[in-house]
Parts: sequence; C-alpha cells; structure tokens
Amino acid sequence: MEYCLGDPDGSATMWTADPTTDVNSDGVLDAVALDLDDDGLLDDALADLDVDGLADHGVLDFGGDGPVYVTDDGTGTWAVSADRAAALRWLGLDGVAHPAGDATVDLDGDGQARERLVDSDGDGLADRAFGVGAAWADTDGDGHWDVHLVDTDGDGAADSADTL
Repeated sequence: MEYCLGDPDGSATMWTADPTTDVNSDGVLDAVALDLDDDGLLDDALADLDVDGLADHGVLDFGGDGPVYVTDDGTGTWAVSADRAAALRWLGLDGVAHPAGDATVDLDGDGQARERLVDSDGDGLADRAFGVGAAWADTDGDGHWDVHLVDTDGDGAADSADTL
C-alpha cells in the first residue's frame, strides 16, 4: 500500500508498506498502523479500504471507543470526516439528484460503485468524484459535473480532460 505524509519542512514523502492492521474488522489486513496524532501510541492507521493499493482513509484511535475516520479532500490533505462524506448529496452524470448515502457510488454507470465522492466546499453536495483512472469535478459550484479527467496509463496523472 502506498501513502504520502507531509514532512516538517513542508515537503512530502511517499511511503510503501504492507498492511499490518485490520481497521474494519473484516479479517483482511487493510491498513498500516502509525502514530498520526502524535500521542505516542500506534493506535492510528492509514487504510486502503477500496483495495486499490493507495491509502484512502486515515483512522485515528482505531483501537479505542469511537475511532475517527478521515478521508482525502481531493487535494492530498487528510481533512474530510468520513462521516460527513457519507452524507453527501450528488448529481449523476445525467443530472438526476441522488440523496445522501454512501460516499462510494457508481457515478459512471458501469455497474460498480467505485467512485468516491468529495465535498471540497462543505455545502453538502459532492463537487469532486474519484474513480479508478478517472475523476470528475464541478468547477463552478452549480452541482453539475463540468470536467471529466482520465488517467489512461495508470501513472496517477490525468492524460486527458473533457468538458461535460
């Protein structure tokens, strides 16, 4: 699993580690235990819950009562409460409104709910969506998807962008 953490000097370091911890109690090792909150305990973790090889959730105090799940806000910052992400409303690519529900949806209609929704402006309506090799953005805040980005070679960088 790969994950990225900021360094005190403002730079960032990419890390690769085999999962050593099961944070969602499904019997599968899905996370790397770390001390993210600097309390001296290895009770936090970065987890790959969508099994794509990249950390997608931070979990604080997973061994205690009431762990806190956070997810990437789309900028590489672990800042969005996963509870809030699961309460997002969103519009399909056809413009049909969907009520709040799971933060992982089938936005592209391929029959697999693998796109992760993000609300970067905090208004309760998804304005970013990230899938395997694709992303969508609502660039003007009207609730409709404006741009579709595609990573055709799998290097993590968009190779094309289409206006919707």
